[in-house]
Amino acid sequence: MVEQELQRLDAVFHALGDATRRRMLRELAAGERTVGELAKPFPISLAAASKHLKALENAGLIRREVRGRTHICRLDPGPLASAHEWLGFYECFWNKRLDALEALLREAQASPPPTSEGEQ
Repeated sequence: MVEQELQRLDAVFHALGDATRRRMLRELAAGERTVGELAKPFPISLAAASKHLKALENAGLIRREVRGRTHICRLDPGPLASAHEWLGFYECFWNKRLDALEALLREAQASPPPTSEGEQ
C-alpha cells in the first residue's frame, strides 16, 4: 500500500516537473479542454501533446473521455492534494527553521555589540 502511494507520488512529481504539463493543468483548472485546445498554445504536434497528457493521466491528474473522435480532458485534483500533503511536512520543517533563525536574529539585535579591548 505504502509502495503504491510512493509510486503515485513519484508519477505526480514527474508530471509536474515539466513546464508544458504544468501549463496544461492550469488550463484544465478552468474547465475541460480537447487535446487540440491544450496543444494549441505550444509549438508541439498533437502526438507530442498526447504524450504530455499521457504523463498527466498516468499520474491521475487528468481524466480523458472520448466523445466520437474528440478526446476531452478534465482535471482530477485528488493527486495534487497528496502532493500538497507531502510538501506540507517540509513546509513545517522550514517554518521551524526560519522561526529559529528569526529568534536568533532578534536576540542578536537586542544584545549590545561586544566591545573590543582598549575601547572605553
